[in-house]
Amino acid sequence: MNVLPITPQPSPEHRPDGSASARSEAFRRAHFPEATGAQWDDWRWQYRNRLTSPEAVARILTLGEDERRALLEGGGNLPLAITPYYASLLDPDNPEQGLRRTMLPALAEFTRLPGEMADPLGEEPASPVPGLIHRYPDRAVFLVATVCAAYCRYCNRSRMVGGTDPGQAIGRTQWEGALAYIQDHPEVRDVLISGGDPLSLSDARLEWLLTRLRAISHVEMIRIGTKMPAVLPQRITPGLVGMLRQFHPLYMSLHFNHSDEITPEAAEACGRLADAGIPLGSQTVLLKGVNDDPETMKRLMHDLLKVRVRPYYIFQCDPISGSGHFRTPVARGLEILRALRGHTSGYAVPAYVIDAPGGGGKIPLLPDYRIRREGDDLLLENFEGKTFRYHDPVDIF
Repeated sequence: MNVLPITPQPSPEHRPDGSASARSEAFRRAHFPEATGAQWDDWRWQYRNRLTSPEAVARILTLGEDERRALLEGGGNLPLAITPYYASLLDPDNPEQGLRRTMLPALAEFTRLPGEMADPLGEEPASPVPGLIHRYPDRAVFLVATVCAAYCRYCNRSRMVGGTDPGQAIGRTQWEGALAYIQDHPEVRDVLISGGDPLSLSDARLEWLLTRLRAISHVEMIRIGTKMPAVLPQRITPGLVGMLRQFHPLYMSLHFNHSDEITPEAAEACGRLADAGIPLGSQTVLLKGVNDDPETMKRLMHDLLKVRVRPYYIFQCDPISGSGHFRTPVARGLEILRALRGHTSGYAVPAYVIDAPGGGGKIPLLPDYRIRREGDDLLLENFEGKTFRYHDPVDIF
């Protein structure tokens, strides 16, 4: 039997020389000249040097009047935090750039529209113990952190995220309570680790959690929800990936909203995870002025597949307080879905869902391709708008 040689693994924080994109390197030299390339590529350095004040942002971006006023008035419902890496993706002169709008506050955040609320998905009533959401019969969400590397302005958990100390906002006592609940409920076969961002935890703390979950016999699969490959791909180190691969079946739900986020660094991060056998799915939020046109969304879906991330969901933007300027009509989402279905690979067509306010869960939406019924025939419309007849007797037995 031929045995493949074992390739020596690099140290946990090592990344290949030249992994930073030219754009990222130019940004570092211009705005963080005191930082070495090794520091820039260190996720902890990135985290410590996030832009968290109006002054820090103004040193890099030419602020529009709306942005400036929103920053000075406190940033609305969320703290401000942007990693230096992600700041390198922002257009310094265009306040209307999609990525920039998702990171910088706007005065519209201070306006609460009808239907908006702090907990639109009804997560708190579905929380039997602190830090755990048990809405669906066989799965639960385990909230393990309240911090993120960067804060999206449309976050559906803006009521609970924030702070500056990675992973310390939720303590071991709360984790133990959630683990005990999972242990006592054998119907829970699937656990989604979320937050905040679970990858804000150290490798050691995350390994402790995964070890405890894997010790529960009825937990068949574990998922981790994270935006790190988009906002801080340096976090996906060989050391982290080597630890994660011990806990299969392990899945990851990643959060990408625009092709501009799929950089060489993000592609490398996704590649490491995929090479470790971790299936990757993307959860995209439909956002006005960011990705709410068919071509932009199609390009994102294609670019995700190229880095081995399966488009999984397009979410209608949740009615979190102050998010109205991001929300599109549902008809727009259906238009985009219709523009994808049949016009590109099936793998590139995610499900379009509304997470129902009040705790109703995810409800899929589809364009209706049925025209009408004529006796035992069903008239259908294909992706080209052509009509086809399908024999479909009402009573076939």
